[in-house]
Amino acid sequence: MVLLWVMIAGGLGSGARYLVGQWAAARLDPSFPYGTLLVNLLGCFAIGLAAQLASSTSWSPELRAAVTAGFLGGFTTYSSFNHETLLLFADGFTGPALLNVAVTLSGGFAAGCLGFVAARQLVA
Repeated sequence: MVLLWVMIAGGLGSGARYLVGQWAAARLDPSFPYGTLLVNLLGCFAIGLAAQLASSTSWSPELRAAVTAGFLGGFTTYSSFNHETLLLFADGFTGPALLNVAVTLSGGFAAGCLGFVAARQLVA
C-alpha cells in the first residue's frame, strides 16, 4: 500500500515540476534553466521541512514515504541528494558527505556526457 501512495504522490510531484518549469519559461529568461533551479531549491527546502516535521510529529510511514520519496522524489531528486548529504554531515561523516557531492556532480556530468555520445552514435 505504501508503494501505491508513493507512486500517486510521485506523479503529482512530476506534474508540479512540469508546471513550475512552464511557468518559469513563460515569465523568466528562457536562456537559463530557472525552472530546474527553482524546483531544486524548493525541493531542498521542502524535504528539510518534511523530514523535520515527520520526526517531530507523528507522521505515518505512509505519509512520510508519500511526501518524501513520492511527491518530492517526483518533484526533484536533487532534494533527496541534498538531504542525505546533510545527514552525513550532521552525523559527522564529513569525508563520505564530500565524496557524495563530488561523485554525484562529476559522475552525473560524466554519465550525461556518455549518454549524449552514445545517443549520437546510435542515430549516426
